[in-house]
Amino acid sequence: MEWMERTKSGETSDPEQPARSAAAVNTATTATAGRPGRAMTTFSPADEERRRGVRRMKATATGLLLLVALVYVLAKWASHEGAGAWAGYVAAAAEAGMVGALADWFAVTALFRHPLGLPIPHTAIIPTKKDQLGVSLGEFVGENFLSEEVVRQRLRAVGIGSRLGSWLAEPEHADRVTAELATALRGALAVLRDSDVQAVVGEAITRRADAQEIAPGIGKLLERIVADGGHRRVVDLICVRAHDWLVLHDEQVLDAVQGGAPGWTPRFVDKRVGERVYKELLRFVTEMRDAPSHPARGALDRFLTDFASDLQSDTDTRARVERLKGEVLGRGEVQDLIASAWTAVRSMIVSAAEDERSELRLRVRASLLSLGARMATEPKIQAKVDSWVEDAAVYVVTTYRTEITSLITDTVASWDAEHTTRKIEAHIGRDLQFIRINGTVVGSLAGLLIYVVSRALGA
Repeated sequence: MEWMERTKSGETSDPEQPARSAAAVNTATTATAGRPGRAMTTFSPADEERRRGVRRMKATATGLLLLVALVYVLAKWASHEGAGAWAGYVAAAAEAGMVGALADWFAVTALFRHPLGLPIPHTAIIPTKKDQLGVSLGEFVGENFLSEEVVRQRLRAVGIGSRLGSWLAEPEHADRVTAELATALRGALAVLRDSDVQAVVGEAITRRADAQEIAPGIGKLLERIVADGGHRRVVDLICVRAHDWLVLHDEQVLDAVQGGAPGWTPRFVDKRVGERVYKELLRFVTEMRDAPSHPARGALDRFLTDFASDLQSDTDTRARVERLKGEVLGRGEVQDLIASAWTAVRSMIVSAAEDERSELRLRVRASLLSLGARMATEPKIQAKVDSWVEDAAVYVVTTYRTEITSLITDTVASWDAEHTTRKIEAHIGRDLQFIRINGTVVGSLAGLLIYVVSRALGA
């Protein structure tokens, strides 16, 4: 209990420590002034049993003191009555035993209260120095337990990476972690308000779209598609659908052509012109559908190639695409679509988290098992995990060391001094009574030895 000895003696290893200790005590005293102790106010059944043990040991030590006092009185009486030289030896041993017993009684009692109720200086150490003891204990813990070297050494000896890996490699443990993660995920999604998340998602997508020009990327993609011939299937589909539509809607085409003719032309001429236009249009679409090398297809390829180049290099084309992008993103329908995406994703995640056989949970479980197996067998991964844990623990203890030690200081300062003294005495008082007993015995032996040496030298 080095910190107790330093506190009692007033010694410190740091010249600035007394000032820090006094400041901490004043802070703790100010924080607790005007209010009673909030803790250490009751005795548990175990504490009561310890107090009974202390009382028994006090009675034993006091009884031993009375015994040596009686022996001293009898030995002095025997010596006065001429009993012989042995009485002097016994009296000397008993006298020294009384001195040792009284001195140790004073020392033990001075820890907890004023001996005989007398306000002797440097007595009642625990009740009067309680706050300073709390400060010293907090500094002791901070210096010896919350240092970076101690934390790293202890965590490195534990081998968290290896142990965690072996634990995760067990299927039942992986199942448990997966279930806990699913519960935490559902809880997090339940706490989040859809409106807030939708606003954040919408703003993020819009900001990202506004910050990045899309025309060059679209141009590169279109250029690659045309070069690979990926657009031809789309052209084939359009030609097939156009041909089928023309076959099914011939009357509508004829009506449209005839309706656009001038009013002064004869009706039979309009009909012949409409039939001719329809047949030519149907022929053109059919040939384009059936002939991969049709000139119109080549013209379309050249148009798409030129358009892809303009998207990447032409300033006006890129500006038009950007304006179109802004108009599209600004439409309410698009914003509603972005907002509704979160609702769909959230529902999907919740359903997957609740279903034990969902792909999400199965993949998480498999990943945990794989991670556990690798952590249990691969030293590199173990070292990484150990390093992460050490860095996190060191950050906590170095950043919040003052808060941690102040918890000890403030807690001790909030205790009631008298009750704290009785409780501490209940825990260590029984062992302290052995000091009184040992003092009696050792004092008697020392007194006897001194008397023997004195008689021998005197002879």
